[in-house]
Amino acid sequence: MSQPRGFSFEQRADGTVVVTHHGRAAATLRGARAQKFLAEAGAGDPQLVMARWTGSYKFGNERVARNHPRHQGGRTGRR
Repeated sequence: MSQPRGFSFEQRADGTVVVTHHGRAAATLRGARAQKFLAEAGAGDPQLVMARWTGSYKFGNERVARNHPRHQGGRTGRR
């Protein structure tokens, strides 16, 4: 899986953190959540942290889900 790209964040004077993805706001964090995010972003790969906090990442189960009987069209007799 490729690494997430295009994320950035801005910490405002009031302590609010705005996470953007390709220039569009993806998350706004305030208070304790903003502080926790900043601690994680400083300790690890910021792109991965921002992807996880915004929910903009692949979960790794797409290939498995594609093979589930529910997604087979009409093979199960139900829709």
